[in-house]
Amino acid sequence: MPSSSQDPQALYAHLRRRLIETGEWDQIRGILAARLNESGWVDDIKNRSKERAREKDSPSFQNLYDEIRPHAHNSIPLAVKKEMNTVIRQHLDKHLAS
Repeated sequence: MPSSSQDPQALYAHLRRRLIETGEWDQIRGILAARLNESGWVDDIKNRSKERAREKDSPSFQNLYDEIRPHAHNSIPLAVKKEMNTVIRQHLDKHLAS
């Protein structure tokens, strides 16, 4: 494994690859998707996207994405962010200790 003094991108790539190989990446993504759905965030973003698309004459995916992305990023509930931070730390601690 790359040492922590090396390039952060290389460390990230290595850890991500290990998480993918062990199936933990999918577990983390699954937890995130479930929590966002439970919190109503997914429905909110879908509704906002539909509203924006209706307001446009010829909406493109990229334009809608660029317009909705900042709100989507900033509206993730704090409880979800904290839980995901804890889940990710637990997985990383396990891999960094080995």
